[in-house]
Amino acid sequence: MLDLAWSEIALIAVVALVVIGPKDLPDAIKGVAKGIQSLRRKVSEFQQQADELVREAKLEDVRNQIADVRNTISDIRRFDIKGEIEKAVDSDGTVRKAFEDPMKDAYVPPVYTPPPVPENAPAFVPPDVARWAAPPPPPEPPSVPAPAFV
Repeated sequence: MLDLAWSEIALIAVVALVVIGPKDLPDAIKGVAKGIQSLRRKVSEFQQQADELVREAKLEDVRNQIADVRNTISDIRRFDIKGEIEKAVDSDGTVRKAFEDPMKDAYVPPVYTPPPVPENAPAFVPPDVARWAAPPPPPEPPSVPAPAFV
């Protein structure tokens, strides 16, 4: 059968959606499905009729020819068009190598190591942190001696 990747199927779906339109797309899909079903039925009917003719006539040569045709069809189904095109266009692999990243294995990102901090260095406090810190407690009122009641 056809070898379609998900990206190719998605591309076909988007093109069908644009060309056919969202209203008529379900009807178009049903029509294609019915067409494929009828084609499969006709092929199976043809195979049954051919087998019946062979049985009636008992022609071994015809049976062998039909088997050869079936083998040829299965070979066509297994035909790898992508591989054949790659072999024809880029038989030695130079085109594929040209598009590969030459530095993909050579680059090693550097490891960051911060500079050492002296032991007597004061702690760094960003200027905005002082604004976020809790406000200092209010000052205590001055102590006034209590009046003496006599």
